[in-house]
Amino acid sequence: MRALRFLLQKEFRQIFRDKGFIGRLFIAPAIQLILLPMAANYTIKNVNIAIVDHDHSSVSQKLSNKILSSGYFKLAGYTDFNSKASGLIENDKADLVLEIPEGFEKNLIRENSQKIAIEVNAINGVKASIGFGYLSGIINDYNNDIRLQWLQPQSVSATPTIDVVSSYWYNPSLTYYIFMVPAILVSLVTGVAGLSAAFNIVKEKEIGTIEQINVTPIKKWEFILGKLIPFMVMGGVVFTVGLFIAWALYGIIPLGNIALLYLFLYVFLFAILGFGLLISTYSNTQQQANSLMFLFMMVFNMMSGLYTPIDSMPGWAQFVTHLFPVSYFIDVMRMVVIKGSGLHDVRMHILYVFLIGFVLNTWAILNYRKTT
Repeated sequence: MRALRFLLQKEFRQIFRDKGFIGRLFIAPAIQLILLPMAANYTIKNVNIAIVDHDHSSVSQKLSNKILSSGYFKLAGYTDFNSKASGLIENDKADLVLEIPEGFEKNLIRENSQKIAIEVNAINGVKASIGFGYLSGIINDYNNDIRLQWLQPQSVSATPTIDVVSSYWYNPSLTYYIFMVPAILVSLVTGVAGLSAAFNIVKEKEIGTIEQINVTPIKKWEFILGKLIPFMVMGGVVFTVGLFIAWALYGIIPLGNIALLYLFLYVFLFAILGFGLLISTYSNTQQQANSLMFLFMMVFNMMSGLYTPIDSMPGWAQFVTHLFPVSYFIDVMRMVVIKGSGLHDVRMHILYVFLIGFVLNTWAILNYRKTT
């Protein structure tokens, strides 16, 4: 343990000598946690819509006003010509085209039915499907309104109705950043801790101090542990700063036990730092380590459930995702922060991440070749 104590002293001195240490530890994560949730907004607004009104009746105008006053749509053009509206889609100035046929109001009164056409620019599939859903819902609401206006009072009272009472658990206001901020915090902790660990042994190789360490009687597990502990402390600091920003800026207070979050944090850091050190043992330069870690960070972000649900992925992708400790931490953060889950609910997550960390750190120790 005496050798480990000297290693830790050396590591902390080396870390604080780094001029960019404060920026990486505090400033960069804080800026990202402030800006990223604003960019990762699931609420789609300002869908550009072109309206082709061949009818010019009071009913068609009321429908157009209802659509534009919903707050989701922005008028890209109001015209009588289909060719002009098609040109707006071709030039990416319109996402949707609503065509109201001639005789729209007259056919509704005489035949109680009328078809309208919706053309969708589906280059951006997500925006297209959500915009179409918004528009369909508004048209259905308008359809119900005019039916109630035109039916006789006795018919209205005799018409059976179903009232739906909705109840949203855990996030009643459907606020997107309550769901996104905990996951983005996990991504930031992963980046700071993983990259720092990946650079560490490589930096020793580049400046030549690794050769001096190799001729000492320090054991390989002591060397790896001496690299792990300082960055676990750094990860804890970044996580604490992130929780403070989430509370101060977004008003997010974990419903569950904060101590449980820190327990899982250090189990997670044990795994992700082991992964960073493993990359470091395979790399000869900091550029190699940076490229490898950046590649895996992209995979972690795309396949960990940060932006898309894991359950909607193909079976092979779900299997691969469950090998990533990041996916477990994101799940635990959302469970504890939003649902108030306890230790019993996340005990298997802790076990899986610990096993992943044990494998990665053992691999790093075995792969580190200490020569005398």
